[in-house]
Amino acid sequence: MPGIYWGYMIDYWYFIFVIPPLLLGLWATINVRTTFKRYSKVTNRYGLTGADAARKILDKNGLYNVAIERVSGNLSDHFDPRSNVIRLSSEVYGSTSVAAVGVAAHEAGHAVQYAEEYAPMKIRGSLVPVANIGSYAGIYLAILGALIHPWVSYFGIALFGTVVLFQLVTLPVELDASRRAVTALSQGYFTDEELNGTKKVLRAAALTYIAALLSAIGNLLRLIMIVRGGGGRRRD
Repeated sequence: MPGIYWGYMIDYWYFIFVIPPLLLGLWATINVRTTFKRYSKVTNRYGLTGADAARKILDKNGLYNVAIERVSGNLSDHFDPRSNVIRLSSEVYGSTSVAAVGVAAHEAGHAVQYAEEYAPMKIRGSLVPVANIGSYAGIYLAILGALIHPWVSYFGIALFGTVVLFQLVTLPVELDASRRAVTALSQGYFTDEELNGTKKVLRAAALTYIAALLSAIGNLLRLIMIVRGGGGRRRD
């Protein structure tokens, strides 16, 4: 089985469909960190911390029940709809930089989306279980189908397709959260110059989601080509 696995996995479609978005994702990750670091040195005029900004946005939208917690980790910020909590990393929670406030406002945007039952966010949430299965099982079923039955391969491809769908829906969710963050901060909290720094940080973060979508699409196309018999090193 290992020999068959590698026979299917090592092919020239990997270099065509997988490597380019992989490199883009690597660059996007580095770009996020360098952009965040650059604007972490720029403080906002009112001295708002990330936690302050998130609280103001939540309260303005009547979300008094959403808690804000400090967590460890590097840029581990996220909104957890299950516990109705925004978790901010230490470098964001107490920082007054335009980068930190932008990230915190973005997470507050997610909380507002959830409260408003923003359709793409609801769809993304419903896709999480099947997409998690598809990301692991899809490719194995597609390859296993070559030994058992073509329909197993087709099922594997369809299962992996949910990963693409998840990433496709994730993109508007993230872009909308950033839009909400910028809109909120522009309403008397940030100057145009400060807002420009925040936009650059959020745009850099958005590129990572674009790279993730392209990576998922690339892997799906590669899988389709392998199943169709187009792999450069396929073994009979």
